Amino acid sequence: MIKAQIENQIRYVTNADGETTDVLVPVELWQQLISSINSDNIGGFAWIDEQEPKAQILAELQESVRQGATGQTFPVSELWDDITA
Repeated sequence: MIKAQIENQIRYVTNADGETTDVLVPVELWQQLISSINSDNIGGFAWIDEQEPKAQILAELQESVRQGATGQTFPVSELWDDITA
């Protein structure tokens, strides 16, 4: 689920001064969030990460190290764009 879809389901509660005090989250979304957080208490990875081929993980890590060694870095905002796309 992409960020915009999640944000559209959330409702904010404000006090008399207009300050946000609480957040209301639909039960189905809450269960999905909790499930993703608790997906793997042992390894700390989500199910999809656990299913990724080890050769692919190694290749991505090697590429990241190569890019870092050559000074090729990316702003965090660009990394978030990849995650939420």
